[in-house]
Amino acid sequence: MLTETPFRPREKLLEKQRLFQSIQRHTYLKGPMDKVTSVAIPIALAASSLYMIGTGIYNMSNGIGKKE
Repeated sequence: MLTETPFRPREKLLEKQRLFQSIQRHTYLKGPMDKVTSVAIPIALAASSLYMIGTGIYNMSNGIGKKE
């Protein structure tokens, strides 16, 4: 009977399992690039939206950018 070759070698899989089980962090922050996707991008989105809200409030209070 033929067996299908695995996607990754067993040694690499065991090494990754040991790495992820030894880290004492939340699951979504365990990978090498997870801080960028889980922390930096939401902070950048929140900062840009707060900037746009602040600009809009400033423009409304001073009457800038009105259509005639």
